[in-house]
Amino acid sequence: MDIPEKLLQYRYHLTIAAIVPLVLSLLLYAAPRLVNILAFFWPLFASTAVLLMAILAFGGLSQFSTEAHGAKAGQGILEYVGGQPEHT
Repeated sequence: MDIPEKLLQYRYHLTIAAIVPLVLSLLLYAAPRLVNILAFFWPLFASTAVLLMAILAFGGLSQFSTEAHGAKAGQGILEYVGGQPEHT
């Protein structure tokens, strides 16, 4: 008689433990396949990749141009705004 009392004590836990795998299996059955998702979104993925490469390329080129002049970007304007005279 001890087992039915324990089962009644944990009836909500057992019900949830039975329902969760059932819901997950139904979701996996109804969900579209990964290949279908990739086939639908490939233009978005491709354009995002091209945009990120362009940002990296132009960002890298602008850093090289400021390093070639030997000054940090915006250093002159910061000195002007800060009121520090240039030492020439």
